Amino acid sequence: MDEQDTGPTKPSSSRLLWLLVIIAVVALWWWYRQPKEDEGFVADASGAVTDPDDIIIDLKDDASPAAIERAFGIDLVLVDSSGTAAATQLYRAHVDPAKRDAILAQLSARSDVEIAEPDALMQLSPAEAVAFGTAPAVTEPGYPNDPQYKHQWHLRQIGMPEAWKLSDGNGVIVAVLDTGVGYEDYKSGKFSVLPDLKGIDFVKPYDFVGDNQHANDDHGHGSHVTGTIAQVTNNGIGVAGVARNVRIMPLKVLSANGSGSVAGIADAIRYAADNGAKVINMSLGGAFPSTVLKKAVQYAYDKGVTVVCAAGNESRGKVGYPAAYPGAIAVSATQFDESITFYSNYGKDIDIAAPGGNTRVDQDGDGKPDGVLQNTIAIGDPTKNDYYAYMGTSMASPHVAGVAALVVGEGITDPKMVEKVLKQSARKPNNQKYTTDKYGAGIVDAPAAVKAARTQGSGLQLGLGLLMAGAVAASVRRRGAISKLGGFGYLGGVVLGASGLFFLPMIAPELSSFPVIETLTHGLPSWDMSLLGPTGHGNALFFSALIPLGLLAVGYGIPKARAPLAGLAIGVAAHLAVYAVIPMVAANPAWLLMNAAACLGLAHLALRR
Repeated sequence: MDEQDTGPTKPSSSRLLWLLVIIAVVALWWWYRQPKEDEGFVADASGAVTDPDDIIIDLKDDASPAAIERAFGIDLVLVDSSGTAAATQLYRAHVDPAKRDAILAQLSARSDVEIAEPDALMQLSPAEAVAFGTAPAVTEPGYPNDPQYKHQWHLRQIGMPEAWKLSDGNGVIVAVLDTGVGYEDYKSGKFSVLPDLKGIDFVKPYDFVGDNQHANDDHGHGSHVTGTIAQVTNNGIGVAGVARNVRIMPLKVLSANGSGSVAGIADAIRYAADNGAKVINMSLGGAFPSTVLKKAVQYAYDKGVTVVCAAGNESRGKVGYPAAYPGAIAVSATQFDESITFYSNYGKDIDIAAPGGNTRVDQDGDGKPDGVLQNTIAIGDPTKNDYYAYMGTSMASPHVAGVAALVVGEGITDPKMVEKVLKQSARKPNNQKYTTDKYGAGIVDAPAAVKAARTQGSGLQLGLGLLMAGAVAASVRRRGAISKLGGFGYLGGVVLGASGLFFLPMIAPELSSFPVIETLTHGLPSWDMSLLGPTGHGNALFFSALIPLGLLAVGYGIPKARAPLAGLAIGVAAHLAVYAVIPMVAANPAWLLMNAAACLGLAHLALRR
């Protein structure tokens, strides 16, 4: 049947709907584009461990290091040879300790010097470790089949059994800034390749202590932290990890004795941000507030990297650095009963809590100390490995980093939004007094965070898509262009383009393991994650009007296809508009809004007589 003119409708109905569309977009823009909170830089160097004859000099981009060397009679040496220090003009210099403060004051007054400050050491807090022994390769019924998972109360505390059904990290790169990772057999067996890390994809490693590309662990701490984030799960051996399908960037910034310079750590943060990391975990810290380190954290944040840090193990009411900096997520530590541990720092800068363990108790009654259990190298002998229970905020931080990777894997890549999702989905402790200075927003909740990530944008995309669909339909009807929209086809196209079946994993999580189904749980532009991974999310081809245009070019001659194609274009318009106002990916808002408008134009074209 040919389309019939339905006659004019009240002009006010169409105009009202378009006005609501505009109001919705502007309201979302205002709400999500508020300035970031910056609690300021607290220049409190109490407890600082500074090097008396080493200083850090961050030159401006157009400055000449030779001019500094001539003026002060010192040699400037790049912090490392990875290329990051050269790009940022970050140097280290040896000076006479008696003249250090005077030299720093003179350097700071120069127009070609951005920052000049003492170098300082970040240190791992002393931690207790208990060896569990290598478990036999026998499993109990259930998922996962890792035999020592039964001792990993900490994964159950954050809800991993449910979260594993929903998300796996989707190839997100997580940088671990620590003592290195047991990931390669380097120099004839000098280092151990951990059996429960085999199968993980390690990308762009670097040793900022030895200044080479072999970020091997000679301590044990970094491998343990990496295990919490990404221990190979359901492989029939050992233990499990939070995000089983992430990629790890091992960056060694701490030596075998657990210490490392601020300059090296700051450079490693920039290296991670420049080389594709979307999450950084730093289970390290100190009382010394460094402007260079603060600037590096801000640099990573501005480049779309979520930075997660341990709050510190000094049992004091002040969070250490870099956890206390704006742009970093500070993590306190809980034990089995969900109380904050005796060693965890606390205070106003705590953002969230996660399991850190307590090896001095056995509250779960399994006959083992209640530490955080992972596979790592044997303490004092990097050629051997075992399963160790550690405790510390160092162990709490990677739980949050792993869940952050799950959130990023769902397409929320902006660190402000990642932190918002983690905090809004956190839960209050069971049978414990909750205070924000101890728990921040609460205990990280992995399945709630994944669900919130899927609905954060998807619900808004669908709602805006339906509103746009109504406005387009009303506009077209006013001109008498259509009488039938193909009902379900039109609305189905809107859903497919705007949000996909985002609600499906909540009602049938087992279906999420099928790649095609997982793809369909996102709006059409976000299908780029299935093809390109989270690092390619926001691809210009997908996040434009090109795909709706191509589909319309093919299907325009088929009358029955026009309504679904119009709905699809409208859905894509809503998807792009929400991404333009909510900074979930690094994309130009003007580009997104322009293409959203083009998609609405295509929908009008598809519905013409």
